[in-house]
Amino acid sequence: MVRLFALVITLCCPLHAVADNRVTLEYAPGPVANPLKGLVPYAGDENGNFPHSMEFNYVGFAELMKGYDEFDWQSMEDLLNEISGRGRQAVFRIFLEYPGKTNVIPKFLIDDGLKVHKYLNTNTQPEPPAEIETPDYEDPNLRRALRNFIAAFGKKYDGDARIGFITAGLLGTWGEWHTYPKEELFASKAVQAEVMDAYEAAFKMTPVLLRYPAGEDTWEKASNAERPFGYHDDSFAWATLDTGKKKDDWFYMPALKQAGSAALEKWKTQPIGGEIRPEAWGKVFDAKPGNKQIQDFRKCVDETHVSWLMDSGLFEKKPSKERRQRAEMEVRRMGYEFHVPAVSVVSKDNTLQIKLELENRGVAPFYSDWTAEYALIANGKVTKSTTSTGKLTGLLPGDKVREWNDMLDLSDVPPGKYTLAVRVPNSLPNGLPLRFANATQDRDVEGWLSLAQISR
Repeated sequence: MVRLFALVITLCCPLHAVADNRVTLEYAPGPVANPLKGLVPYAGDENGNFPHSMEFNYVGFAELMKGYDEFDWQSMEDLLNEISGRGRQAVFRIFLEYPGKTNVIPKFLIDDGLKVHKYLNTNTQPEPPAEIETPDYEDPNLRRALRNFIAAFGKKYDGDARIGFITAGLLGTWGEWHTYPKEELFASKAVQAEVMDAYEAAFKMTPVLLRYPAGEDTWEKASNAERPFGYHDDSFAWATLDTGKKKDDWFYMPALKQAGSAALEKWKTQPIGGEIRPEAWGKVFDAKPGNKQIQDFRKCVDETHVSWLMDSGLFEKKPSKERRQRAEMEVRRMGYEFHVPAVSVVSKDNTLQIKLELENRGVAPFYSDWTAEYALIANGKVTKSTTSTGKLTGLLPGDKVREWNDMLDLSDVPPGKYTLAVRVPNSLPNGLPLRFANATQDRDVEGWLSLAQISR
C-alpha cells in the first residue's frame, strides 16, 4: 500500500510544522483587488491608477424595455461582456431619470399617456443644475412595466457570473430612490413595495442593494429592513456617520439605526456597497482631507461593514504616492479578509486527510457561495485536485476559527514531493481568484495558497 511517509517542513519561513501534523501559516495582508470588494471605477477606466476587481456603469431603462413584454438586452450584454472580458465583474444600475439626459423613459409608455414632469434639477453638486424628466411613478402602466421588466430581468440574469452586484435603481434621480428637492414627485410607498416585491421574487442568487435603509415608520420610504436586500451608501464618508444633529438624520448610520435592529444586522447576511461622495473623491485617503465635512474613512468602513465603493478620484488621474499608499491600506480593510492560520495533514488508507483552519480578519463576510479546491502541486504545476466541502459564506469577523475537513485521494498519485495547496476560483471563469491573507499565497502557482509540503 502506498502511504504518505513524511510531512516535510518547507524551507520557506511562513510555514512552520508543529505537533500532530499541524502546520501554522504566517499572515500577510491580502491583495487590494480581491474579487467582489474594494474600490470600483466606471467601466473602461483602464489607466492602471489603482487596482480593482469590478467596474460600474449606468444603463437607461428605455434601452432595455421596448414594450410591456418586449425587451432588448443588447446594451446590457455589451456592458457585461466588455467588463467580464477584462476579468472583472460588473456593478450597475438601471435608471428612469437622470439630470441632463433625455429619452430614457420608454416611448411606448409616453404614447400610452404617461405624464412626465420636466424641470431644472438643482441637486446635482458638484455638477451644475441640469434639466430632468421625472415620470409619474403612480401611473398604472408604468407600474405594470416595472413589474414585468424586473421579472424578465431576473429570469435572464439572476446568478450570472459576470455580475457582482445590482443596485436596485429604476426609481428616482439616478435610480437613487429620491427626487430631491421635488420630493412630492417620488414614488409612493406602495410603488416602492411593488418594485421590491418584484426584485425579491426575481433574484435569488445575485445580490440586489437598496439606496436607503427603512423601517416601518421611515418617512417617505417603504420598509425594507426585513427584506433580503443589501444597502448602498452613495454619500459615503460625507453623510455616513451619525453627527447627532437633527438635520443629518438622513445620513446612512442614523437612518440605519432608525430602521431598527434588522437593518443594523443587515451586513451579516447582505452586502453593503456605495459610492464615496464626489466632493471627497481621492481626498478621503489623505492624512488631512482639507474639507471638514469629509468623515473618517476607517470609522465609516468599520461602522457600515462596507465591501465595495465607487470612487472616481483614484482612477481619473494618478494619485500621489502618499495618497495611494494610504488608500491601499484602507481599502484592504473593506469587506472580507480570509486568513488560514493553520492546516493539519494526515495520511490514512491512501487518502490525505486535511483539516484547514479559516478566519475572517475583515469587516464583512463573503456573500457568494464559491467552491474551494485543494491540489497537489509539483514543479509549478497542478497534478491532482479535488473540491472542498468547506464554506466561505457566513464567516463573520470575530467568529471563532472555522474548520474545513476534507480528503484527497492519493491512489493514483505517483511517488514524489508535492505541495498541498488550496484556492477559491472565481465563478467568472477568467475572473480574479479569491486570495488569502497569507505569506505563501501564490508562492508555487498563481491563485493557489501553499499549505504544506508532503512526500510519497
